[in-house]
Amino acid sequence: MSLSAAQKKQYRTIGHGLNPIVTVATKGLTEGVQLEIDRALEDHELIKVKFAVGDREVKRALIKTLCEQVQAEIVQEIGNIALIYRAAQEPNPKLSNLLR
Repeated sequence: MSLSAAQKKQYRTIGHGLNPIVTVATKGLTEGVQLEIDRALEDHELIKVKFAVGDREVKRALIKTLCEQVQAEIVQEIGNIALIYRAAQEPNPKLSNLLR
């Protein structure tokens, strides 16, 4: 599920106005955090996740691990915020950030 450059540009434009839905802190990717991110991706398809961990390399590893676990694609990573996309099985026009 690789995104084209045009899709990434479109999703970055949409993501600019979004606020982070989930924060990953020092405890890392707990089961509760993963379930919440999975639910948010199913509802919204495009979400921002904030990583409040100190080290840059730890943050990058957490983002990569998270995307592998929830089968999502990284659209953009700026500072402590990652913009993540996964197509919903049945998109809800009232919830999806892409269909509004």
